[in-house]
Amino acid sequence: MPEYDFDLFTIGGGSGGVAASRRAGGYGARVALCEDQAVGGTCVHRGCVPKKLLVYGAHFRAEFEDAVGHGWSVAEPGFDWKKLQAGKDRELERLDGVYRRLLHESGVRLIEGRGRVVDAHTVEVNGQRYTARYILVATGSHPFLPQLPGIEHVITSDGALRLPELPRRVAIVGGGYIGVEFAGIFNALGSRVTMFLRGGTVLRGFDDDVRAVLAEEMRKKGIGLRTESLLRGIEKQADGTLSVLTGLETLEVDTVLFATGRVPNTKGLGLEEVGVELNERGAVKVDEGSRTRVESIYAVGDVTDRINLTPVAIAEGRAVAETLFHDNPTRMDHTGVASAVFSQPPVGTVGCTEREARGKFGAVDVYVSSFRPMKHVLSGRDERVMLKVIVARESDRVLGIHMVGADAPEIIQGLAVALKCGVTKKQLDATVGIHPTVAEEFVTLRVKRPDPEAERVGDLGRDAAGA
Repeated sequence: MPEYDFDLFTIGGGSGGVAASRRAGGYGARVALCEDQAVGGTCVHRGCVPKKLLVYGAHFRAEFEDAVGHGWSVAEPGFDWKKLQAGKDRELERLDGVYRRLLHESGVRLIEGRGRVVDAHTVEVNGQRYTARYILVATGSHPFLPQLPGIEHVITSDGALRLPELPRRVAIVGGGYIGVEFAGIFNALGSRVTMFLRGGTVLRGFDDDVRAVLAEEMRKKGIGLRTESLLRGIEKQADGTLSVLTGLETLEVDTVLFATGRVPNTKGLGLEEVGVELNERGAVKVDEGSRTRVESIYAVGDVTDRINLTPVAIAEGRAVAETLFHDNPTRMDHTGVASAVFSQPPVGTVGCTEREARGKFGAVDVYVSSFRPMKHVLSGRDERVMLKVIVARESDRVLGIHMVGADAPEIIQGLAVALKCGVTKKQLDATVGIHPTVAEEFVTLRVKRPDPEAERVGDLGRDAAGA
């Protein structure tokens, strides 16, 4: 008789859990996976996929407007929010079936219910206990809501994807990627959007030029940005509208969306009781191989709070399966991971920000280009593209590549390969561009931006000479 019921028991049916389970099953391991919601997890049902479908739907307003300058006669378009939502929901239902089929074809047993770790080799689901040689925690994360008067009246990104009606006036609290993405969606579909930011601009942690350019483009589109704002509370009025209260103003809206970050789903899993260590945010602590302090328990994806991106969770999960069930010790490389923000306009980025590059490498050369794309010469739209390349001065190696503008995620994906391979500025310069495209600007950048550190040293020298 086998020592355990399964070789691998995965808690969580999101991207990382499904990827690890399918690969382990493909290598002949006996695998079970438990999930208490739709299979596919946050990305498929409450994140990337439904959000991107709404982004696509929102883009058409600008396309209709731009078509006129290119010779098209366009009747006044109408929009049906319910129809867009229904189409999105049909796709999510289809994907749930796809994920279930993929697990079945890989020999993975799906157990519907919430799992709890009982000991180093036992998981309990719906009162039934299962033993496994290895346990994988892949439970993801959920939206964070602060303690604030009236917080029960707000929605998170989960609720924004299920709104029965398109709100006329929306307040969004938080300027991270979720906040700016939904700001773009609602604004493009006709809602009046106001964002409340604790800091001075959007996208904390991104390159400063990216942040400044995106904020300016959002303002051009009519999105209100209330910076350095601290909310005192939310009040619901008799007619169902909401009052957003700050120290300086009261804003009346129909919907308040909080996009104030996400926290790992570790509560109630029994992890600390069996010796798994969590950090101050409740994330599972793991080593480079995604193993916890308990030798038989691993964790991948957002629950570890490393790089919280779907492709990263998938790569981490597959690395665990390769290591445990294919005699192929594998570590996910967390350097040079590209990412995108599907704002309007979108952002694509890979590698170091300018601030990070200067801190890690000292002397760097920075190349920046900002221009009106050819598409808008005839459309008349006041929208600019920004491209940026950061280079280590001594080695000529490219450290970071950033873009704000249409198709930025698609363009940066290809450049991410080059950066991963150690591309130099000289090699970019030697590459023949595809003309006329926006992307060709990345291989034609020649003029360096003045080095602020060099200017500062020069000013000091001039001051000393003058004294």
